[in-house]
Amino acid sequence: MRPIVITTFLSLDGVMEAPGGGDHPHAGWTFKDVAFEEAAYDIKGRETEQASALLLGRRSYEEFAPVWPSMEEFTTYNAMPKYVVSTTLEGDTVPWGDGEVTVLRSVDDVAALKETDGGEIHVHGSAHLAQELARAGLVDRYHLLVFPLLLGSGKRLFGEGPKTSLRLTEHAAYANGITLQVLEVVR
Repeated sequence: MRPIVITTFLSLDGVMEAPGGGDHPHAGWTFKDVAFEEAAYDIKGRETEQASALLLGRRSYEEFAPVWPSMEEFTTYNAMPKYVVSTTLEGDTVPWGDGEVTVLRSVDDVAALKETDGGEIHVHGSAHLAQELARAGLVDRYHLLVFPLLLGSGKRLFGEGPKTSLRLTEHAAYANGITLQVLEVVR
């Protein structure tokens, strides 16, 4: 069984919307509002080595697909299999630079993918999808970079769902106030 890992930037009040830019009133909050400290992002390099596939919700796919294929720092992600969960995209695949992304139609399709052979499946962004996967019991681990900000509004990682126990397996605190929390879902 392939583990599913949710990896995201979060404000202290749980908002994950528009950390790098976009339409949110505080878009770009990760770099505009908190001093950069390279060590806080070491986890991102490790994730590219650990991931064997990328899973996105439709909105995140539509934001990432025009940008990530041309970015050198995403070369590894661009080369690996990618999946988008959508009921509205047409066809079995959609474009991603010179490649393509497989369209899955439901959380049940994600559960079937999880049962295949292979390594970790990482979910970036995709707030709605992350909540659906958690409700379905498909999330195995969370990689959270928590920023010392209260944004007050925006899409949150954790919504309505079942009580879930987590085990902290790694943590760090950085001088700029960012904390790393790697949490495994206890089954």
